[in-house]
Amino acid sequence: MKSLVVMAVGALTFFACNRTNTSLKNRVPQEEMERIYNEVNTPFKYGVVFQHPDTTKRIDSPTIFRENDIWYMTYIIFDGQGYETWLAKSEDLLHWESKGKILSFTENTWDANQKAGYVSLVDINWGGDYFVEKYKNKYWMTYLGGNTIGYEAGTLKIGLANATTLTDAKEWNTEFAPLLTPDDQDARKFENKTIYKSLVIRDSLKHTGHPFVMYYNAKGEGDYESIAMAVSDDMLTWKRFGEEPVITRKEGICGDAQIAKIGDIYVMFYFGAFWKPGAFERFACSYDLINWTDWDGEDLVAPSENFDSKYAHKPWVLKWKGVVYHFYNAVGNSGRVIALATSKDLIK
Repeated sequence: MKSLVVMAVGALTFFACNRTNTSLKNRVPQEEMERIYNEVNTPFKYGVVFQHPDTTKRIDSPTIFRENDIWYMTYIIFDGQGYETWLAKSEDLLHWESKGKILSFTENTWDANQKAGYVSLVDINWGGDYFVEKYKNKYWMTYLGGNTIGYEAGTLKIGLANATTLTDAKEWNTEFAPLLTPDDQDARKFENKTIYKSLVIRDSLKHTGHPFVMYYNAKGEGDYESIAMAVSDDMLTWKRFGEEPVITRKEGICGDAQIAKIGDIYVMFYFGAFWKPGAFERFACSYDLINWTDWDGEDLVAPSENFDSKYAHKPWVLKWKGVVYHFYNAVGNSGRVIALATSKDLIK
């Protein structure tokens, strides 16, 4: 019986590796995957923690960081025209207050009607300070950009913004050309239709040979979304890395990567959708940021409550004072909001 269990676990892990670009020699062992799952699991749903002040607006994609003992969240809203990016703050990670807009609609620009931003260079160390690193004395943000009106409409590209202030609700500078587009000559078949959310981290060990690494989800032939990589030496010029996606199911969606480093293992939190019913939170692990082993066990977060009955997706996960906080975009009877699941029951 024991040998059959071992064979089954091995088969599952091999299958997971085949969904990514991981060779057997680079895979994270099953026992390590289970250890990470137990570390990041958040079985207690705290509930809705944030809605936009105008509750008719749909909210999306939290990015959370810390500055001067205050927590901040960038989030995006859709109001019928397209995406804009806003800032909120909190003293305890549970109660949030909107501070205002930081990426707005413009006129006659390539990104006039879509500016969905995601702060770059947030500390990835698990249980770390979650500060945002400056580069060339500025803060940086990539964003989903486009000029077509509608929900993620038209051909979307990756834009770049910077600012000298991180915690004030002031407009960021967006006077840059798109970093990556589906029309680029080197765009692969899985990303030649549109590009969605992006995340930029600092790779201090230069696993890729470059200090900056971007993960982004994109759609191409087949109409499924996968997570791909790009690299840069200066934040301004980016090149695609590898020939294949790092995470894909070749159906539905794999998207919205967030990276944490737990010991010597990098953890990618991401969401899956439509390769089984609904939308749900997953993770994968890597020793080098390049080769990823996909978790084959239970979802980290999945629809189960009225407020997330349709979708539970788009993660931002952190550990603070012994508690794991898993923020996600919930869609249910409260509309499209930010909800929270935790490793400990905070309601008692």
